[in-house]
Amino acid sequence: METRGVEDMFDFRRFPKDALVLLLLLVYFPVGVCLTLIRIFIGVHVFLVSCALPESFIRRFIVRVMCSVLGMHVRQKNPRSRDKNTKLYICNHVTEFDHNIINLLASCNTPQLEGSTGFVCWARGFMEIHSSFGQGAIGESLQRFCSTEGTPPLLLFPEEDTTNGRAGLLKFSSWPFSLTDSIQPVALRVTRPLIALSTPDSSWLMELFWTFFAPCTVYHVSWLPTVSRQDGESTQEFANKVQELLACELGLVSTKITKADKAEHIKRKRHTVPQTSTTVRPASIGLGFMVQSLGTDDHRIAKMAQQVKDVLPHVPLHVITKDLAKTNCVDTTITNLLENKEETPTEATGASTFGPSKNSCYSSGSVPTVKVSLFDSTGCRVGAHNT
Repeated sequence: METRGVEDMFDFRRFPKDALVLLLLLVYFPVGVCLTLIRIFIGVHVFLVSCALPESFIRRFIVRVMCSVLGMHVRQKNPRSRDKNTKLYICNHVTEFDHNIINLLASCNTPQLEGSTGFVCWARGFMEIHSSFGQGAIGESLQRFCSTEGTPPLLLFPEEDTTNGRAGLLKFSSWPFSLTDSIQPVALRVTRPLIALSTPDSSWLMELFWTFFAPCTVYHVSWLPTVSRQDGESTQEFANKVQELLACELGLVSTKITKADKAEHIKRKRHTVPQTSTTVRPASIGLGFMVQSLGTDDHRIAKMAQQVKDVLPHVPLHVITKDLAKTNCVDTTITNLLENKEETPTEATGASTFGPSKNSCYSSGSVPTVKVSLFDSTGCRVGAHNT
């Protein structure tokens, strides 16, 4: 599993990093709160209307218009390519409400394989099945459903989890392709300004709140031609072929990353201590202040270092600068360098002014007297130093 690929396929933060977009979001925030309250009130009526009206084109049209008021706009591409005889739709998964959007365009059923059952499952528009019987029993039940005359087609998401829809598709599970030999791929692309479509740790209720809060969420649905399984083609090969078709239509990458890989990455991310974006260099701390890598303090340190360099020309500049960062005083730095003369490295020169030895910065003999009149970085006299 490639970590970078996982990071690119999911949004782990709700708000953008760009400062300008964050500023726009801050300005929009009061409007978003008002929209949320209004849309919650309208959403209750949308739910009641969808429950009261029988399944028909009129019902789908009315609910679709009301959903537009909720900020959920649906755009359809190639509607004539939809095969009314197909019993299975295969779609990529982007949000928690993808099945509701597809159901506005074509009558279909999506089984609830995980999560809530009972009223919540029904209210969200899922078809409830008994998942406690195991994957094999579920497959057999859905296969019988597909083969029954007069039943609406199934809508399945073989990725089994959502992505941000911008980088790639999760690896398709093979079991949905064992239900029937002919399927119709449905490509789904979702866009939303200001905030992310979904985050891994968010519940469907929280996603509904952000859907109401956002200015709009646009769902682009594209119907692809029906695809049939060839003789001798395994279910996994069939799944890979459909995955490639959808990835090509959406302009994404077909990956080998699975739902389990996503869960593992999220688990690791929770236990990883976030790295701080800035680090403090030990050599930059002295006398209650921190010397920045760029700025006015650097120029002051450089000026002071040049003053010390004029007095001790054979001491490397980086050694002087390092000591000045600790002391912030020219006099103290000169004293430190003279007292630690045995440990202080020298620059490669032909002769030393501190003794007869050519290989040492300081000789073991007496040290000549140096009298210096120094000024600090503000131009004030700091006194003289005799050695």
